[in-house]
Amino acid sequence: MSGHEKFNFKNKEELLAKCLCLGAEIPFSGEIGVLFEPVTVAGKKLPNRLAVHPLEGADAGPGGLPGELTFRRYQRFAAGGCGLIWFEAAAVREDGKSNPHQLLLSRKTLAGFKHLVEKTRAAARKSLGPRREPLLILQLTHSGRFSKPRGMPAPVLGQRNPYLDPLHNLGRDQPLASDEELDNLEETYVAAAGLAAEAGFDGVDIKACHGYLISELLAARSRPDSRYGGSFENRIRFLLDTVQKIKARVPGIKIAVRLGVFDAIPHPYGFGVGHGDPPRPDLSEPKALVGRLIKAGLSLLNITAGIPAWKPHYGRPFDVPLSGASIPEEHPLTGIARLIQTAREMQRAFPSLPVVGTGYSWLRQFFPCVAAGVVKSGGAALIGLGRLALAHPDFVRDLADKGALNFKKACTACSGCSELLRAGKPVGCVVRDKTKYKPIKLK
Repeated sequence: MSGHEKFNFKNKEELLAKCLCLGAEIPFSGEIGVLFEPVTVAGKKLPNRLAVHPLEGADAGPGGLPGELTFRRYQRFAAGGCGLIWFEAAAVREDGKSNPHQLLLSRKTLAGFKHLVEKTRAAARKSLGPRREPLLILQLTHSGRFSKPRGMPAPVLGQRNPYLDPLHNLGRDQPLASDEELDNLEETYVAAAGLAAEAGFDGVDIKACHGYLISELLAARSRPDSRYGGSFENRIRFLLDTVQKIKARVPGIKIAVRLGVFDAIPHPYGFGVGHGDPPRPDLSEPKALVGRLIKAGLSLLNITAGIPAWKPHYGRPFDVPLSGASIPEEHPLTGIARLIQTAREMQRAFPSLPVVGTGYSWLRQFFPCVAAGVVKSGGAALIGLGRLALAHPDFVRDLADKGALNFKKACTACSGCSELLRAGKPVGCVVRDKTKYKPIKLK
């Protein structure tokens, strides 16, 4: 296995040669027109197969209201031309916020979210024409063990985890969320989905990834004497029940899940992980879960992996790690190939379910050719970009107009946006949007 390297490819031949050297199976197509084919998701026709991933902005105002920078970010995404805009995580309850400035969807903040939806749709119409509206999905979350509603750790645990507990010095005396608390939280999610529908979102994502509460419950084999832990049936109960209740009580709302199919934390503490060291993906349980979710009303699946607070490179290959973090042993292309493979396996297992792939930002100007190769080979129905969209929010329009991506506008995988989030500061690109975010970083 080749070790970590920074991006340094001048042409596609160098990139493909490195993939061959690594044994990294990464599709590549010189023709990217497939990305601009319309695709139908839950009855709505999207103008293209490109999506903005959910990325927390940490720029909400009082009470969790969308702030000035929140409006700016989504209006830029909408004007940029993506067929799907996956809005960042909005907490469903105050104690579920990952930082004091996370969005919070409640009856008190509903008017602000409604205004955000209106402004986002208006920006898309103004830029692209009256009939080119993107699909808008709002991610709903409870941050669980990573909750910091007042800036200090205030964890709500689904299970104890020897790999994650030390991050916050959690001892055995830290209580787990009770079954009764989780029962009540399901109802809170359902209420939040109703508010999202009132605000004008097309759908909601019940976030189940990156070690947050629902994600942790999926792996809660060690949760004792609980309806939400131990067996597979118990571990999927919260997510499955929540989807079923939303389907029954919020008519017309589309239901999505961003699912961490491979936590990369060793068994038995990670979801989608086989036995052995190093941990390797085992998608048998994720597939069984998705099959149940489809029957319950799932319309759209977004694939991701890893726990950013533990080993972020599994979900976000980078050139430069967060300050104080180690450089991973594996090459970023190895991680990208794994993300592509897991999405491909899920898409082929459920061909009628649109799957959104991830892991493309590190590829810079070559991402469109890889994305087109993935779509053509049946590896995903849509392609999502997170960090690259922050750096270059109008990347879709540029691709449509010029047929290629300007590498001088692309994400540099510097972890600057992640540094801002870790510091609890508003999140943006400190390289490509430096006039706005460099001063924020330096404060």
